[in-house]
Amino acid sequence: MANVTVVDHPLVQHKLSIMRNRETSTGGFRRLLREISLLLGYEVTRDLELTTMRIETPIEPMDAPTLEGKKLVFASVLRAGNGLLEGLLDLVPAARVAHVGLYRDHDTLQAVEYFFKAPTDLHDRLVIVVDPMLATANSAIMAIDKLKERGATNLRFLCLLAAPEGIKRFTEAHPDVPVFTAAIDRQLNELGYIIPGLGDAGDRMYGTK
Repeated sequence: MANVTVVDHPLVQHKLSIMRNRETSTGGFRRLLREISLLLGYEVTRDLELTTMRIETPIEPMDAPTLEGKKLVFASVLRAGNGLLEGLLDLVPAARVAHVGLYRDHDTLQAVEYFFKAPTDLHDRLVIVVDPMLATANSAIMAIDKLKERGATNLRFLCLLAAPEGIKRFTEAHPDVPVFTAAIDRQLNELGYIIPGLGDAGDRMYGTK
């Protein structure tokens, strides 16, 4: 798993444990997901390129560090990806946003596309794809496929939880895309859910079944 980064910061792990608890409310789950996405966002953007610009502080002029190149893109895999997206936009409010609408066929566990909207110049930007769960990896792989078809070449995948099976399939399909996650859980169950996991992230975010 050389291409996988587990963000094991104590605050990340603490918040994740509360999110796993079945007694955590919908509002609490949503708030924690937004908070934890900020912490994960620091790690996934750690090596953004910097340049300098000349500014005037109240004391004297200086060459101050600033981000170089075009603004990055956050690509949310709908619907659950929006929970991570909100926190990341708190961190980088000027980022561009793409939406990839996919749902999982519960019989085949395959991803089915129903919506796609993204900036036109993806080839010039870092694209960070966000989805809370990397389970079977079918949705993640399809999302990356679609973004690459639209020209994206510099991509990263950010999730809250991952299963070993999903990591294996994802890294085989897209070895050039690094994965960032808060935890790698034990395995998938027969329905394709991560265990011990935290349930269906979308349902817990929005109070649906």
